[in-house]
Amino acid sequence: MSIKLSKEDRAQAIASIERYFLEHLDQKIGNITASGLLGFMLDEIGPCIYNRAVLDVKEQMLLRVEDLEFEVKEDEFQFWPKYSKRQ
Repeated sequence: MSIKLSKEDRAQAIASIERYFLEHLDQKIGNITASGLLGFMLDEIGPCIYNRAVLDVKEQMLLRVEDLEFEVKEDEFQFWPKYSKRQ
């Protein structure tokens, strides 16, 4: 599965990469170089991050599903015990 960015997110990411190179490595790289680096990172490293995020969400969902039984469970056959208490 290929990770796709919106046009706006892609433009922001490219600008951020260019700024990083300029401020931290004292190198000015162009838009095409930054775009290529972004593409490489999305193809090579992106799936690792994506898969980790999916596992994290899965773990959280499973915890919530396990809690669901305790949060919404109703006691069964409670008419007679309630009725007996009223008398």
